[in-house]
Amino acid sequence: MVALGGVVKCPFCRIPTPTSGNEMIKRLKKREELDDAIAMYQMGVFFSEGSHGLTQDYTKALEHSLRAGELGSSEAVTNIAVAYYYGRGVERDVKKARQYWEKAAMMGNVNARHSIGYEEEEARNISRAMKHYMIAARDGSGRSVKAILQLYSKGYATKEDYENALQFFEEYVAEIKTSQRDDAAASKNTKYYY
Repeated sequence: MVALGGVVKCPFCRIPTPTSGNEMIKRLKKREELDDAIAMYQMGVFFSEGSHGLTQDYTKALEHSLRAGELGSSEAVTNIAVAYYYGRGVERDVKKARQYWEKAAMMGNVNARHSIGYEEEEARNISRAMKHYMIAARDGSGRSVKAILQLYSKGYATKEDYENALQFFEEYVAEIKTSQRDDAAASKNTKYYY
Protein backbone atom coordinates (compact mmCIF):
# COMPACT_ATOMS: atom_id res chain seq x y z
CA MET A 1 0.00 0.00 0.00
CA VAL A 2 1.20 3.47 -0.84
CA ALA A 3 0.63 6.44 1.45
CA LEU A 4 -0.23 9.40 -0.73
CA GLY A 5 -1.14 12.59 1.09
CA GLY A 6 -1.50 10.68 4.37
CA VAL A 7 -4.07 8.25 2.90
CA VAL A 8 -3.02 4.65 2.31
CA LYS A 9 -3.86 3.72 -1.29
CA CYS A 10 -3.73 0.53 -3.28
CA PRO A 11 -0.56 0.51 -5.44
CA PHE A 12 -2.54 -0.84 -8.41
CA CYS A 13 -5.84 1.03 -8.49
CA ARG A 14 -4.81 4.04 -6.36
CA ILE A 15 -8.05 4.10 -4.37
CA PRO A 16 -7.93 4.32 -0.58
CA THR A 17 -7.66 0.94 1.13
CA PRO A 18 -10.67 -0.26 3.13
CA THR A 19 -10.81 1.05 6.67
CA SER A 20 -13.22 -1.57 8.03
CA GLY A 21 -14.06 -5.24 7.61
CA ASN A 22 -17.48 -4.32 6.22
CA GLU A 23 -15.93 -2.10 3.57
CA MET A 24 -13.45 -4.81 2.62
CA ILE A 25 -16.21 -7.41 2.28
CA LYS A 26 -18.30 -5.01 0.17
CA ARG A 27 -15.38 -4.48 -2.23
CA LEU A 28 -14.63 -8.19 -2.43
CA LYS A 29 -18.27 -8.94 -3.28
CA LYS A 30 -18.09 -6.43 -6.15
CA ARG A 31 -14.98 -8.14 -7.44
CA GLU A 32 -16.65 -11.55 -7.09
CA GLU A 33 -19.42 -10.37 -9.41
CA LEU A 34 -16.69 -9.86 -12.02
CA ASP A 35 -15.41 -13.44 -11.55
CA ASP A 36 -12.27 -12.33 -9.72
CA ALA A 37 -10.66 -15.56 -8.47
CA ILE A 38 -8.52 -13.73 -5.91
CA ALA A 39 -11.58 -12.07 -4.36
CA MET A 40 -13.41 -15.41 -4.19
CA TYR A 41 -10.39 -17.09 -2.65
CA GLN A 42 -10.08 -14.30 -0.06
CA MET A 43 -13.78 -14.52 0.83
CA GLY A 44 -13.33 -18.26 1.29
CA VAL A 45 -10.46 -17.61 3.68
CA PHE A 46 -12.52 -15.04 5.62
CA PHE A 47 -15.46 -17.47 5.94
CA SER A 48 -13.10 -20.24 7.03
CA GLU A 49 -11.53 -18.01 9.69
CA GLY A 50 -14.72 -16.19 10.65
CA SER A 51 -12.91 -12.89 10.19
CA HIS A 52 -13.68 -9.36 8.92
CA GLY A 53 -17.20 -9.46 10.29
CA LEU A 54 -18.14 -12.80 8.70
CA THR A 55 -19.36 -15.74 10.76
CA GLN A 56 -17.20 -18.83 10.48
CA ASP A 57 -18.90 -21.03 7.90
CA TYR A 58 -16.89 -23.85 6.35
CA THR A 59 -19.60 -24.63 3.81
CA LYS A 60 -19.54 -21.08 2.43
CA ALA A 61 -15.74 -21.12 2.56
CA LEU A 62 -15.73 -24.26 0.44
CA GLU A 63 -18.23 -22.78 -2.05
CA HIS A 64 -16.00 -19.74 -2.55
CA SER A 65 -12.89 -21.89 -2.84
CA LEU A 66 -14.52 -24.19 -5.42
CA ARG A 67 -15.46 -21.23 -7.61
CA ALA A 68 -12.03 -19.61 -7.22
CA GLY A 69 -10.42 -22.94 -8.08
CA GLU A 70 -12.51 -23.18 -11.25
CA LEU A 71 -11.18 -19.74 -12.18
CA GLY A 72 -7.57 -20.85 -11.70
CA SER A 73 -6.60 -20.10 -8.09
CA SER A 74 -4.15 -22.78 -6.94
CA GLU A 75 -4.41 -21.41 -3.38
CA ALA A 76 -8.15 -22.04 -3.44
CA VAL A 77 -7.63 -25.59 -4.73
CA THR A 78 -5.20 -26.16 -1.84
CA ASN A 79 -7.88 -24.89 0.57
CA ILE A 80 -10.36 -27.34 -0.94
CA ALA A 81 -7.88 -30.14 -0.23
CA VAL A 82 -7.57 -28.96 3.37
CA ALA A 83 -11.37 -28.86 3.70
CA TYR A 84 -11.63 -32.48 2.58
CA TYR A 85 -8.66 -33.56 4.68
CA TYR A 86 -10.11 -32.14 7.89
CA GLY A 87 -13.81 -32.46 7.02
CA ARG A 88 -14.53 -28.72 7.07
CA GLY A 89 -17.84 -28.02 5.34
CA VAL A 90 -17.77 -31.46 3.76
CA GLU A 91 -17.42 -35.06 4.89
CA ARG A 92 -13.78 -35.97 5.56
CA ASP A 93 -12.28 -37.68 2.52
CA VAL A 94 -8.50 -38.09 2.47
CA LYS A 95 -8.54 -39.55 -1.04
CA LYS A 96 -10.36 -36.51 -2.40
CA ALA A 97 -8.01 -34.21 -0.45
CA ARG A 98 -5.08 -35.91 -2.19
CA GLN A 99 -6.71 -35.35 -5.59
CA TYR A 100 -7.08 -31.64 -4.89
CA TRP A 101 -3.51 -31.37 -3.56
CA GLU A 102 -2.29 -33.03 -6.75
CA LYS A 103 -4.32 -30.62 -8.87
CA ALA A 104 -2.97 -27.62 -6.95
CA ALA A 105 0.59 -28.96 -7.18
CA MET A 106 0.21 -29.28 -10.94
CA MET A 107 -0.92 -25.66 -10.93
CA GLY A 108 2.39 -24.80 -9.23
CA ASN A 109 1.28 -24.48 -5.61
CA VAL A 110 4.29 -25.19 -3.41
CA ASN A 111 2.20 -25.77 -0.24
CA ALA A 112 0.20 -28.46 -2.01
CA ARG A 113 3.41 -30.10 -3.22
CA HIS A 114 4.75 -30.10 0.35
CA SER A 115 1.48 -31.62 1.61
CA ILE A 116 1.76 -34.46 -0.90
CA GLY A 117 5.29 -35.08 0.34
CA TYR A 118 4.03 -35.16 3.90
CA GLU A 119 1.27 -37.63 3.01
CA GLU A 120 3.80 -39.87 1.26
CA GLU A 121 6.09 -39.69 4.29
CA GLU A 122 3.19 -40.64 6.59
CA ALA A 123 2.48 -43.62 4.30
CA ARG A 124 6.19 -44.57 4.61
CA ASN A 125 6.80 -43.94 0.90
CA ILE A 126 10.02 -42.11 1.68
CA SER A 127 11.43 -42.01 -1.86
CA ARG A 128 8.20 -40.48 -3.16
CA ALA A 129 8.08 -38.07 -0.22
CA MET A 130 11.63 -36.99 -1.01
CA LYS A 131 10.75 -36.29 -4.64
CA HIS A 132 7.87 -34.05 -3.63
CA TYR A 133 9.87 -32.33 -0.90
CA MET A 134 12.71 -31.66 -3.37
CA ILE A 135 10.35 -30.11 -5.91
CA ALA A 136 8.83 -27.96 -3.18
CA ALA A 137 12.28 -26.94 -1.89
CA ARG A 138 13.24 -25.92 -5.43
CA ASP A 139 10.13 -23.73 -5.46
CA GLY A 140 10.91 -22.06 -2.14
CA SER A 141 9.40 -24.26 0.55
CA GLY A 142 11.42 -23.89 3.73
CA ARG A 143 9.09 -26.42 5.36
CA SER A 144 10.17 -29.02 2.81
CA VAL A 145 13.84 -28.33 3.52
CA LYS A 146 13.12 -28.87 7.23
CA ALA A 147 11.23 -32.09 6.42
CA ILE A 148 14.25 -33.39 4.48
CA LEU A 149 16.50 -32.43 7.39
CA GLN A 150 14.27 -34.45 9.72
CA LEU A 151 14.38 -37.42 7.34
CA TYR A 152 18.17 -37.08 7.27
CA SER A 153 18.35 -37.01 11.09
CA LYS A 154 16.29 -40.23 11.16
CA GLY A 155 18.52 -41.92 8.57
CA TYR A 156 15.96 -41.88 5.74
CA ALA A 157 17.74 -39.26 3.62
CA THR A 158 21.38 -38.67 2.85
CA LYS A 159 23.49 -35.67 3.71
CA GLU A 160 23.65 -35.00 -0.03
CA ASP A 161 19.82 -34.96 -0.20
CA TYR A 162 19.71 -32.33 2.51
CA GLU A 163 22.51 -30.28 0.96
CA ASN A 164 20.77 -30.35 -2.43
CA ALA A 165 17.46 -29.26 -0.91
CA LEU A 166 19.18 -26.44 0.95
CA GLN A 167 20.98 -25.35 -2.21
CA PHE A 168 17.72 -25.38 -4.22
CA PHE A 169 16.03 -23.27 -1.54
CA GLU A 170 18.91 -20.80 -1.36
CA GLU A 171 18.92 -20.43 -5.16
CA TYR A 172 15.19 -19.71 -5.05
CA VAL A 173 15.62 -17.06 -2.35
CA ALA A 174 18.52 -15.45 -4.23
CA GLU A 175 16.38 -15.33 -7.38
CA ILE A 176 13.43 -13.56 -5.73
CA LYS A 177 15.38 -11.37 -3.30
CA THR A 178 14.87 -7.63 -3.81
CA SER A 179 15.36 -4.61 -1.61
CA GLN A 180 11.64 -3.83 -1.99
CA ARG A 181 10.68 -7.21 -0.55
CA ASP A 182 13.15 -6.75 2.29
CA ASP A 183 11.65 -3.31 3.01
CA ALA A 184 8.11 -4.73 2.93
CA ALA A 185 9.07 -7.53 5.33
CA ALA A 186 10.74 -5.01 7.64
CA SER A 187 7.64 -2.82 7.65
CA LYS A 188 5.57 -5.79 8.82
CA ASN A 189 8.07 -6.63 11.57
CA THR A 190 8.95 -9.90 9.87
CA LYS A 191 12.50 -10.78 9.06
CA TYR A 192 11.82 -12.64 5.83
CA TYR A 193 9.29 -12.68 3.01
CA TYR A 194 9.96 -16.28 1.99
